[in-house]
Amino acid sequence: MNVVFAAAIGISLLTAPLPAVRETVTSIVHKIQRADYEGDRPALRHLHAELAPFVHDPALGSRVEYWRGFAMWRKALNGFNDSADRAELAEDLTQCVEDFRNALAHDPMFADAKGGAASCLVNHSLLLMKSDSVRARELFIQSVDLLKDAVAEAPENARLLWVQGANQFYNPPERGGGQDVAIATYERGLKLARGQRRASDPLEPAWGEPELLMNLAFANLNKSSRDVAAAERYANEALARVPYWHYVRDILVPQIRKAKAGL
Repeated sequence: MNVVFAAAIGISLLTAPLPAVRETVTSIVHKIQRADYEGDRPALRHLHAELAPFVHDPALGSRVEYWRGFAMWRKALNGFNDSADRAELAEDLTQCVEDFRNALAHDPMFADAKGGAASCLVNHSLLLMKSDSVRARELFIQSVDLLKDAVAEAPENARLLWVQGANQFYNPPERGGGQDVAIATYERGLKLARGQRRASDPLEPAWGEPELLMNLAFANLNKSSRDVAAAERYANEALARVPYWHYVRDILVPQIRKAKAGL
């Protein structure tokens, strides 16, 4: 495509009536969510860039920045599952924190952006634990503070409980964690997700139910006293909602089958 023509398209979208901009952004967001489930990391990076022209939109800026952060967050999480290069993971996690903080600059009370940043920070902390323990500790403290603020602002936000449960699963009881505590958090989040009204605005974060089902499957499979039947049930429920979910279909379900077979 001619560079001048491409630039003209971007300018026309930015100066077009808001519905045209919203329609374009919404289409990209839907693609991001699909690419996340499909584990398509190159697409997530590309879609992150596609949202860049809209970050300064006065009405949509905070949500555009949120979904840019979401794209890099899920690129990193999928990268962990696919054993991506550690430098690439660190770059993605740094970028998603920046994007989520940009969303908060637009909307300081945006709890979902705080939760996303907290998850990116704690995963970056884990990545650095062996190579730079001081920096890892700094990132961990930032994550704890952000998630604490987010949960205080939105205690019934199922997506925040998804992030919180993941932290609890790997923390000992003396630090407020434990596997049973995490599973209880996931179960509470799942109940809230199933009871929430679907957001009328597609740019508002509304994901959560499939992710909580997936984490319940993972937690039941990997807890000390594993419950393979529960893990299989939750994984099947997750796939019923998202049949093309790469991680659940191609990684988690085979692990569950091996456990059922006693392997």
